[in-house]
Amino acid sequence: MNMTLDKALLEQIVKEVVAEYMARSGASAQTGSEHGRDITSAENRGANLLRDTQDPAVLQRMRQRTTARIGVGRAGARLMTQTLLTLRADHAAARDAVLRDVPQSILDELGFFSVQSNCANRNEYLTRPDLGRQFTEESEKTLLERCVHHPDIQVFAADGLSSTALTANLPDLFPSLMDGLKMRGLNSGTPFFVHNGRVGVMDRVAELLDCRVTCVLLGERPGLASAESLSAYIAYNAFAGMPESNRTVVSNIHRQGVPAVEAGAYLAELLGKILAAKASGVQYAQAGEGAV
Repeated sequence: MNMTLDKALLEQIVKEVVAEYMARSGASAQTGSEHGRDITSAENRGANLLRDTQDPAVLQRMRQRTTARIGVGRAGARLMTQTLLTLRADHAAARDAVLRDVPQSILDELGFFSVQSNCANRNEYLTRPDLGRQFTEESEKTLLERCVHHPDIQVFAADGLSSTALTANLPDLFPSLMDGLKMRGLNSGTPFFVHNGRVGVMDRVAELLDCRVTCVLLGERPGLASAESLSAYIAYNAFAGMPESNRTVVSNIHRQGVPAVEAGAYLAELLGKILAAKASGVQYAQAGEGAV
């Protein structure tokens, strides 16, 4: 009898805890939507998990201005279950961004052919940054055969540390960028994609193709706030071993930062200015164009 009472009491406690959790997170106990909702959705992230919020409106305004995890509450000395699950989902997305390849369908759609850095695989790419700045002999031969030589501006893409960034942004950014360059009458060269490419591979591209301005669209290291951040690294008259201060960088290109289409239009304008100024990076700023 006592065991029966204990079991009934335990079931009641579990029901009350689950009902309280679902009420706070916006889920419906009747429909069972807790099992079907996306743990990384905006609705889930926006749920107020604090037990006693003095001013919910202030907390909501703060959340609209940052991707940081604020007001997540706690269960004793630990994170709430919902917060922990979201963290794990974001970490999984970051790992996928590093380890997965950019879909070939996207590269084909944009007219990119592919070449390979000196990294034989992803593990070597992560452990040997120097090899990611170099091409295989076959890739250099391919670039020399298939690319326009002496272009004003050479734009290409590399997976960097996030294939997800290219998958999410390249289809919108690249056409916008090309339209902007065409409107300004600038020769943009032949687009291509570098597997396992680092930022420094742009220096070798500049040497091989003798381009005045080089621009690589590259996936940035993913974080727990976003795995989709893309950056554009730009250099005037790049060469192997040049100072890093000679590069101009436009970063945080993603849906929660600078939208891809807007970034493409801005990059077209910026590339034209760098070409006209004959300088990039710190030298571009010193020429009176200002920092970017």
